Amino acid sequence: MLEKILPGQVDNAFEGHRLSLVFFYFITLLTICRSCVHIFAGDGGAQSIATIPLDAFTQGGAEGVIFLFAQWGIAQLMIGVMYLIVALRYRRLIPLMYIFIFFEWGSRIILAFFKSIETVSVAPAALVQPILVLVVPVMFYLSIRQIKATNNNGG
Repeated sequence: MLEKILPGQVDNAFEGHRLSLVFFYFITLLTICRSCVHIFAGDGGAQSIATIPLDAFTQGGAEGVIFLFAQWGIAQLMIGVMYLIVALRYRRLIPLMYIFIFFEWGSRIILAFFKSIETVSVAPAALVQPILVLVVPVMFYLSIRQIKATNNNGG
């Protein structure tokens, strides 16, 4: 299994289940779009999407939150570009990317139990992300499963 996660040769071959490839494209698009909102939206998506009541903060506090959201957006954009490169040129690394996605998203969910920020209502990511974190291991399995099935069936 280690060879499927950390292949000796990195190329554009993808032998996993097609659904896991399509889902990876979806995650790539989601990551890039979400990052652009954090970078380019006036409030970084903090109030308009995440429902953080910026209007209840001091001006400096609100600007600080918006700045941190924009910085987070840049980090997400870099991750999204990495996913895009893998999707277009190095598909053999998709199983490894699913491990990264699981740990990044799972860590955010765990972090929310220890550090939080006031919100007016539940942000969409707080509802959708736990579901996606449960789907990612399935997609990881599908990304390596077909390779094993192909080898067992003689090609």
